[in-house]
Amino acid sequence: MGFIDVIKRWRLANKGMSSGKKRRTSTASENAVVGSMQRSVWMKLLIYPAFTALICLIVAFYRSDHTLFHDSGLRRGLLCIIVSAGLILIYHTRQTLNYANEKVALVFGGIAFHLVLVRIAIHIIDVNAWSADYRILLPPLAFAPMIASVLCGRHAGVFSALSVSLFGAMLVPVDDVFFFLITGLITGVMAVVLTRSVRRRGSLLRAGFYVGLTAFILSLAFDKIDFSEMMQGNGLSVVLGKTLLPVSIGLLTGMLVSGLLPALESLFAITTNISWLELSDLNHKLLRKLQLEAPGTYHHSMVVATLAESAAEEVGANAAMCRVCSYFHDIGKLSKPEYFIENQGDRNPHDTLTPTMSAIVIIAHVKDGVDMAIKHKLNPKIVEVIREHHGDSLVQYFYHKAMEQRDDMTKKVEGGLENKEDIPEVDRKNFRYPGPCPSSRESAIISLADAVESASRSLKKPTPEKIRNLVNEIVMARVTDGQLDDSDLAMSDIKKICKSFASTIRSMMHSRINYPKEDGQNKKGSNSASRAERKDKKDKKEDAAEKVKA
Repeated sequence: MGFIDVIKRWRLANKGMSSGKKRRTSTASENAVVGSMQRSVWMKLLIYPAFTALICLIVAFYRSDHTLFHDSGLRRGLLCIIVSAGLILIYHTRQTLNYANEKVALVFGGIAFHLVLVRIAIHIIDVNAWSADYRILLPPLAFAPMIASVLCGRHAGVFSALSVSLFGAMLVPVDDVFFFLITGLITGVMAVVLTRSVRRRGSLLRAGFYVGLTAFILSLAFDKIDFSEMMQGNGLSVVLGKTLLPVSIGLLTGMLVSGLLPALESLFAITTNISWLELSDLNHKLLRKLQLEAPGTYHHSMVVATLAESAAEEVGANAAMCRVCSYFHDIGKLSKPEYFIENQGDRNPHDTLTPTMSAIVIIAHVKDGVDMAIKHKLNPKIVEVIREHHGDSLVQYFYHKAMEQRDDMTKKVEGGLENKEDIPEVDRKNFRYPGPCPSSRESAIISLADAVESASRSLKKPTPEKIRNLVNEIVMARVTDGQLDDSDLAMSDIKKICKSFASTIRSMMHSRINYPKEDGQNKKGSNSASRAERKDKKDKKEDAAEKVKA
């Protein structure tokens, strides 16, 4: 099919009907692996038994005389309780894990890798015959919860903390099971809390330090570290090693998670707040070009970013994503910046075009923006927002202008001044954006912020009431037109968004105090007069001094 498409484009190019180039498509759609994981029902059905089998393999092949697999009675009963608790946990959190397939695979993969690390740590202690107190301090306690929290959210992080605590208890010596359950659960939940809204990689190291510090305190509480050993021969080095070990493991966990994040984000098509913050650099090539060639659009994008970010924080959406996507949402206007009112000077190019042609030029900025974003390898979420920020809404101004021209021509035909064939056909579809409508909360918020910011420029003598009415009118028009049907925004969220928009616009369009020029001029004149008087007094003193000398 690709070869046939090349031939078709070549033939159309020879006829002058095509440029011979194929429009770029999103790189996200070309990733077959991620795409299949996101859409396939069979993949979703396969993930859960595969995870169960993997956990069984990790646990079953670990044989030690000190684990729950040996002896009878209480140990076997405790093993049954842990396995049952794990199954109940998965059942009751199945709605929590109702993510896309790749996120479920990421959470389960993180748990499995965490258990492998626990097994390796315990095995190292057994092989090297180290002190029994070291074996429970060496395993990383917050790796899987930290990964899941940063990449998939706090619910997945808490699920990971519970899972690794329960399943990991089957790998540690039986004497340390209770300590491992309590420590793993507390440190895991703490890691989730500390990484809930992380925006910098340094925050991961700080979270790792606090996790290690918590593990150290719990080790003291459970007598895994005894400072009375310092009085023995080499007790000082032993106690110092036990003290530094949990803190060091916590820091290493934070470093490992920080290093793995870029690879995991790329592999599972997930963007964290850390990456969004890195993408918010205004020195990007496209933003610099927008600032120089379309300064009005650049300023418009900055205001939309402020509106969208504030509204996203109110409804719990991703504020960092809203800000970055708002920066790039109108980059398609770089193709013809002079055709958009915010960049126009004294001349309006639309004066020489028909309304239909003007609408085509305006609508084309969406496709041009998608093409530019893909060319510069922007994040797929940015491409999605560029494509959806106008939905399939109507280009109102030029549609009404076309209707007015048709009505004028109809009147002329009725008066016998024109022929009936000269009446232009006005198809509403030709004045609509291609869509699709916003499919996420962030995309919908940016779409509303874009419309509200543009409309607010037409306000004369803005007052809080005028701003509030304008915002409500614009937003409700989008709602009734069905533009937000796929965005998962509730009416309560829309009310909060409207309130946030009105507050932000009111602060941006505040009035200034008029400084009276006359008072300033009089003040200036009085200052000049006082300087002249001081100069005269000084001259008189000098003259008097010269007379005395004479």
